[in-house]
Amino acid sequence: MTTNTENQGNSLDILKWVITIVLLAVAIVGNHYYSDASVVVRALGVIVLFAIAGFVALQTIKGKQALAFAKESQIEVRKVVWPSRQEALNTTFIVLVATGVLAIILWGLDAALLKIVNLITGI
Repeated sequence: MTTNTENQGNSLDILKWVITIVLLAVAIVGNHYYSDASVVVRALGVIVLFAIAGFVALQTIKGKQALAFAKESQIEVRKVVWPSRQEALNTTFIVLVATGVLAIILWGLDAALLKIVNLITGI
């Protein structure tokens, strides 16, 4: 019994995805076909068709999973403790100083190796 229900749900999902793709294609082709129409009208048409396509896509199993994931992600982002402006500036300064020191060390190592190679090769 569950196999029949899964197959029916799967075929309905496929139909919903086909409708979604057709709506998106109609939006794109219609925007190009009616290029002589007002930009505002074309933009509204594209927005409406994209919204309808998104609504249809959200009715599928994958769409519902994506929506649940987005809601969970939003909850997790609220839990993040963001650094203060001063902490961000201090960290940026530390990274810049460390990068500068490392650049000077690598420059000195490159110059030393160049001198050693010149002494060995006689160039």
